[in-house]
Amino acid sequence: MANTSDVKSLLDAGVHFGHLTRKWDPNMAPYIYMERNGIHIINLYKTAAKLDEATQALRKIAASGRKVLFVATKKQAKDIVAQYAGDANMPYITERWPGGMLTNFVTIRKAVKKMALVDRMKKDGRYETLSKKERLQVDRMRAKLEKNLGSITDMTRMPAALFIVDTVREHIAVKEALKLGIPIFAMADTNSNPRVIDYVIPSNDDASRSIEIIVKAATDSIIAGLEDRKSEKNAEDQLKAKEKENKEAAKAEAKKAEAVVKDEEE
Repeated sequence: MANTSDVKSLLDAGVHFGHLTRKWDPNMAPYIYMERNGIHIINLYKTAAKLDEATQALRKIAASGRKVLFVATKKQAKDIVAQYAGDANMPYITERWPGGMLTNFVTIRKAVKKMALVDRMKKDGRYETLSKKERLQVDRMRAKLEKNLGSITDMTRMPAALFIVDTVREHIAVKEALKLGIPIFAMADTNSNPRVIDYVIPSNDDASRSIEIIVKAATDSIIAGLEDRKSEKNAEDQLKAKEKENKEAAKAEAKKAEAVVKDEEE
C-alpha cells in the first residue's frame, strides 16, 4: 500500500487534477478516482504505487550504467526537466523533438559531430582563417545545433529508456520508442493512452508543481542508482586489489620456500 505521507505530498502538489471529462481517454479509467466539477480526479494511491514501481526500475537502469533520455518540450516542464535531468547527468530534449532522433540516430550523431568540429576549429585556429561571413554562418549553425541537441552531445549510444512528460504532446517520441522497443516511463494525464507506456505514472502533466515532484522523484532514483554503481565499482576495485595482494604474498612465500629448500640442498 502507498505511504500516506507520499500521497499527501502528491495531493499538495496538485498531482490529482486531471483534464476535463470530455477530453479523457477511456483507457485511463483504472487510474481515475472520481469526477468533480467536470474534471477527472486521479487516484493518488495508484499514482504513488506506480511512481514507486517506476523509480525502482529507473534506479536499476542507472546502476547498470545506461542512460535515460528525458523528453519535455511544453513550457511549464522545460526548465524543470533541464534542471533535474542535468543534475542527474542524464540527456534531455526540451526544445522541438528532432524527427528521427531515435530511428535515425546515426544522422543525429553526425550533427553532434559537426558541433564538435566547430569547437575544434576554434581551438586550433582554423576558425580565425574563415571570412567574417563564413564565421557568422558557422556560429549560427553551432547555435542552432546547441539549442536542439546540446544536452545529448554526450549520448554516444541509444538510451535505455525514455522519460516523457505528456505523451500526447510528445507522440513522435513515443512512436519512435515503440518502433525500437525502448521502454517508456511517462507522466500520464487523463487524456493519455496508458497502453503505449511501459511505466505509467498517472499524474497531472500540466502544472509545474506536479511535474516537479514527479520528475524529482525520477531523477533522485537515478542519482541513487549511479551511487549504487559507484559503490559496486569501488567494492570490485577493492576485491581486485585484495586478490592482487594475496597473489603477490603467495609468490613471495613460494620464493621464500624455494630459497629455504635450496639452502638445505647446499
